[in-house]
Amino acid sequence: MSKPYSASSERNREPILAVLREHFADRQRVLEIGSGTGQHAVHFAATLPQLVWQSADREENLDGIRLWLEDAALSNTPPPLVLDVNQADWPAPAYDAVFSANTLHIMGWDEVREMFRRLPEVMAPGAKLAIYGPFNYGGQFTSQSNADFDMALKHGDPKRGIRDAEAVDELASAVGLKLLQDHAMPANNRCRIWQLS
Repeated sequence: MSKPYSASSERNREPILAVLREHFADRQRVLEIGSGTGQHAVHFAATLPQLVWQSADREENLDGIRLWLEDAALSNTPPPLVLDVNQADWPAPAYDAVFSANTLHIMGWDEVREMFRRLPEVMAPGAKLAIYGPFNYGGQFTSQSNADFDMALKHGDPKRGIRDAEAVDELASAVGLKLLQDHAMPANNRCRIWQLS
């Protein structure tokens, strides 16, 4: 098996890193929900060595993530965890940071709600949450490319789609997460940061 590769992960890693350098500078343990190929885990763990970067994803993605982690051989990347937002048991440790990239539009809305409902179980008091990806504002697409992307997502699976920032903020607020910053990113994406009270 060859390592899985995502061109978009390569493209967006430096803009995301700039945000994480600011918001995760005083963090120690990060849970990444939906690690995908594992490219982000390796890059961020290598460039932010003070963090223990815990990758996690659905079972079918773990072999690819392991290949990236094994090749990098970093001391701060433990083996990836199985994590489906609907599973009964989430990871036990209390993380002081959670990161997720390009997941909310892939999950169905019920799964997005379940993820936010369960987040406080794995977050320590004062923990930060960073989510990267496209968002709508006021029910409107921020670009034609995002509108086209949303159409393609729904064509593949009607449950998928770009989420409204306001609806996601409601889910976050309901579990004690306060929006700290909403960073504009390249290619009409955002990196949004919340903190648990």
